[in-house]
Amino acid sequence: MNTEKISSDLLVVGAGIAGITAAVEAAETGINVILIEKNPYIGGKVSQFNKYFPKLCPPSCGLEINIRRLRTNPLIKLLTLAEVTDIKGKAGNYNVEIKIKPRYINNQCTSCGDCVQVCPEKRMNEFNYGMDETTAVYLPYENAYPQKYVIDKTSCKGSSCNKCVEVCKYKAIDLDQTERKLIADVKSLIWATGWEPYDAKRLDILGFGKIPDVITNVMMERLASPGGPTNGKIVKPSNKDEIKTIAFVQCAGSRDENHLEYCSSVCCMASLKQARYVREQYPEADIHIFYIDIRSGGLLEDFYNLVQQDNKVHLHRGKVAKVINNDSKKYLVVEAEDTLTGKLMQQAVDMVVLATGMKPSTNNLIIDKKELDNNEFLISNGNGTIACGVVTRPQDVAATVREATGSVLRAIQIINRN
Repeated sequence: MNTEKISSDLLVVGAGIAGITAAVEAAETGINVILIEKNPYIGGKVSQFNKYFPKLCPPSCGLEINIRRLRTNPLIKLLTLAEVTDIKGKAGNYNVEIKIKPRYINNQCTSCGDCVQVCPEKRMNEFNYGMDETTAVYLPYENAYPQKYVIDKTSCKGSSCNKCVEVCKYKAIDLDQTERKLIADVKSLIWATGWEPYDAKRLDILGFGKIPDVITNVMMERLASPGGPTNGKIVKPSNKDEIKTIAFVQCAGSRDENHLEYCSSVCCMASLKQARYVREQYPEADIHIFYIDIRSGGLLEDFYNLVQQDNKVHLHRGKVAKVINNDSKKYLVVEAEDTLTGKLMQQAVDMVVLATGMKPSTNNLIIDKKELDNNEFLISNGNGTIACGVVTRPQDVAATVREATGSVLRAIQIINRN
């Protein structure tokens, strides 16, 4: 394995909206930054959203500006397919080992797509949460940065196929690339590793993984996105039929001592936003939202009130007990107790969207477990640990950006002292 050495002022781990914000804000004060990301692209979960709430504008609005700031700043060194494997030292003098996986595509790539046309192998598309496939050589998504293809070697047959190598006129494909190791000496480190959606397969009573037309809220974002598996058309995954009725199940695994005991803070607004997606495509569809409490803090209450005015949106106060397939398998039945009336209700729908919560991405971090709270969120402390974004607590994009900017101030203090 090749080993390189590098030094910098600041290492930012994770290049979602939190990490990108921290990197560009730090670099624009004159600080040298290394920004690493485990995926072959940057942007994190925000890049997978269809629209932000409450303005309902696409996430490319914010990402494009920040990516331009990042791309044009010579003080930022970006490394994708990179993960921290070891940390030595302390704040002011860290020695960090970083593993960089091969992309199998070099900098000659122009994203022409000729390799995709000849690739015979398929892989599950994790960007679309497994709802479609790509070829073994792929561009993560249309506006991905870096705008460069990547090869999934678990699906690629390598030199025994070689069709992509033969067709590439730019000699951009290198199937012999190997893993690299980078040793980085840095003064400060910011964790911005983000979150993962709670595993809905653990919610047996709600049917995810067993009933095709039960999906999660993050999958719904991809269904509604023009770059998603159905080019933005919201349809039943089982047969691609249009929908006439849909149910949103709030707190799916959240506020539950058997799953996530906390509220993820954004799920209510996400479902209200997604109700608008449905309304735009299906003006006559009935939308049923089952909730414990609708939490719409501050100015977001206006958005909630706007959705409430839609007479096709039906709000039911009650936690869903189960989702079942009708015997004919032509529709689903959502069963819940309406706590306002005390009556058990059953609602037939074409599709169910589970509002699963945010789980911090801290499982594989090289940190002392004492730095995690009881729910595995990372705690910034006075010993040099700095974290920002959803890895610290559930929050929306605006709060994440503010916290990322604040984390840079703490990093500057450490850097200036050393």
